[in-house]
Amino acid sequence: MPSSAASSSLAASDLPRDVASILELAARSMFDLFASASEGMMLVDRDARVVWINDQYRRFLPALGFQREEDFVGRAVSDVVQNTLMHQVLKTGKPILIDLITNRAGTFAVSRIPLRDDSGEVMGVLGIVLFDQTSSNLQPLLAKFARLQQDLEEAQLELAAQRSQQGDGRRQSKYTLASFIGSSPAASEVKRQARRAAKSHSPVLLLGETGTGKELLAHGIHAASPRAAQPFVSVNIAAVPDTLLEAEFFGVAPGAYTGADRKGRIGKFKLADGGTLFLDEIGDMPPGLQAKLLRALQEGEAEPLGSNQLVPFDVRVIAATSRDLPALVRAGQFREDLYYRLNVLPVRVPPLRERRSDIPALIEILSEDMAHRGNPPPELGRGAIALLAAQHWRGNIRELRNVLEQAALRTDSDRLDTDAMEALLRQSGLAQVQPALPPEPAPPDSAALLRPLGEQVAELERRAIDAALQATRGNKLAAARLLGISRATLYERMRDRTATWLSG
Repeated sequence: MPSSAASSSLAASDLPRDVASILELAARSMFDLFASASEGMMLVDRDARVVWINDQYRRFLPALGFQREEDFVGRAVSDVVQNTLMHQVLKTGKPILIDLITNRAGTFAVSRIPLRDDSGEVMGVLGIVLFDQTSSNLQPLLAKFARLQQDLEEAQLELAAQRSQQGDGRRQSKYTLASFIGSSPAASEVKRQARRAAKSHSPVLLLGETGTGKELLAHGIHAASPRAAQPFVSVNIAAVPDTLLEAEFFGVAPGAYTGADRKGRIGKFKLADGGTLFLDEIGDMPPGLQAKLLRALQEGEAEPLGSNQLVPFDVRVIAATSRDLPALVRAGQFREDLYYRLNVLPVRVPPLRERRSDIPALIEILSEDMAHRGNPPPELGRGAIALLAAQHWRGNIRELRNVLEQAALRTDSDRLDTDAMEALLRQSGLAQVQPALPPEPAPPDSAALLRPLGEQVAELERRAIDAALQATRGNKLAAARLLGISRATLYERMRDRTATWLSG
């Protein structure tokens, strides 16, 4: 019962004297207040099943994977809401007055309050969504929490994957050949060659422009090889100072020089023992180290800095470069014998402009990855995708991803059409924006295939000429160069086509 002072105060304000009535009134008032002012409310029973949601909460259902309320209500709360702690409140009976939670619907500030019956036993929990990620006053905090939570989850997933693949914590490949996206003839051919290379123990040399996916293919070749359970170790030669490369490759003996680690340092060749060593940007290797690398590859042993002992190793080498190695050999900048040692199984990785039909699939994969990292690009219309497929892409997939990231940051629209994408490409610094490619012709039916061969060839030639003229905006000289024919031949083909049309 309240004290006399409290009683007089209640009487002065004309409030009911009955404590139970006051508590009931307070509970009802608070419930109505939260129901109207919050972003959503949920009730679970003593078995942690959802028994009620209010109107505001219903807007979260599609993001949580439910179209109908009846499919959500009645289910265990842990089955329908990711990262919930409602069951914990049921178990402990202690409220969680404010907390941050991230699930499929977004990031929210929430409260969880236990509900007790007359005997004091917890009979349910009231969950209140106080603020969501669109609330302007808490948006910076919730956005930061969401990023931290995502980083934590990604780190946990990567750690779990590494532990499941290798119990001793050794380095493993991150990708498989299926990670090389594309079904074009060029992409299919490079994957065929990579699968063939995976069956061998000979060195592989990946050749291609920057950003084409050479490192991903190296991971995939290792993952498909008999060495898949062994370490995959990579060295980006261009990123390591010349003075440190020898130590990076072969290791350092204990106390080899002033400042050296007393315990010594294991080189990458030994770290990769039994597995694969990936030498990225091999064309940037300084000439003084090339002879030592050649000897190590031939003998299967290396001598750490400051040591007189040879350390044996068994590694399969995959090298990659975006430079013209034969030209470097002719210029005396790359040892010819090392080139022949590495160029046993060469695999040319095609640039993006040679597999334009793969660009829509790449856009989808890159967009999903960006969305997973919290920075989804806007939806692209068919015209915008066709425009992207027409570009030269000097930086290949890396440049394509950069444009998609710029689209996410520079545009407020949820969808980009052709004009908006063209403006974005110009803003991104593209030297020349190519016009969108014409749509692919529908596959011919069986009746069309029964036409005379000459008619089918003429039809294909007509389409090729039309596409070239459209790509060059009617510039016949440029169209002829694009088709690999002379301008006179182009005029001749165009005259023949006109004559055929007039005679028909």
